Amino acid sequence: MGGTEHLTVQREGATLVLTLNRPEAKNALSLAMLVGLYDGWVEADADDSVRSIVFTGAGGSFCAGMDLKALAGKGMEGEQYRDRLKADPDLHWKAMLRHHRPRKPVIAAVEGHCVAGGTEMLQGTDIRVAGESATFGLFEVRRGLFPIGGSTVRLQRQIPRTHALEMLLTGRRYSAREALDIGLIGHVVPDGTALAKALEIAEQINACGPLAVEAVKASVYETAEMTETEGLAAELKRGWPVFDTADAKEGARAFAEKRPPTYKRA
Repeated sequence: MGGTEHLTVQREGATLVLTLNRPEAKNALSLAMLVGLYDGWVEADADDSVRSIVFTGAGGSFCAGMDLKALAGKGMEGEQYRDRLKADPDLHWKAMLRHHRPRKPVIAAVEGHCVAGGTEMLQGTDIRVAGESATFGLFEVRRGLFPIGGSTVRLQRQIPRTHALEMLLTGRRYSAREALDIGLIGHVVPDGTALAKALEIAEQINACGPLAVEAVKASVYETAEMTETEGLAAELKRGWPVFDTADAKEGARAFAEKRPPTYKRA
């Protein structure tokens, strides 16, 4: 199991938990964190025993965005990882879920700060849970910067455009309740319980057929920008083969026998 000094990887049953672990900097992105994140996404997809991913932060924060000292050219911790970035100049975008979409469902568990790059990474996750004191926002314009992690493209596709533009153009802070109201997140829970709620959702996903889950997720994203006719055709192409799998037959038998199914990804 991978990980770095700024990114921990743990197993909770069939769930892989990736934790940003730089609490002294509110989990601001570092090179060690980015390398660990990318490796975590790859590990989850490569291991068929992993059925879901929970993405969270240590120390009461999710992520405060990029390390601005590094952006100003004052260096970044984790010099030993620079060879990885040279070998794959796209690694940081894959780590931040801009240029990579895991085939397993990704559930974000947010406490505290989830701003700038934190809110940008959030848009690459599938299901989102936040503690009631969590805060969100894209602050880049206030600093004369551009939210280049994908927000000008993705945000308007995930929440109403008027809300997306307000968030992007004002750079203001949003509470968890506001984020819930505009549809950026799906659950607000008491502080300190976001991870528990995310793991609860992960367990519900893990109890389902893994081939079906992955096909459903892929279909949702694949058809998002298609016409209805194109999307329905693509859905049949991706979904129909699932009915011929051993997992589908097991699901039917288990239902008939009133027992939990035992799926084998076959």
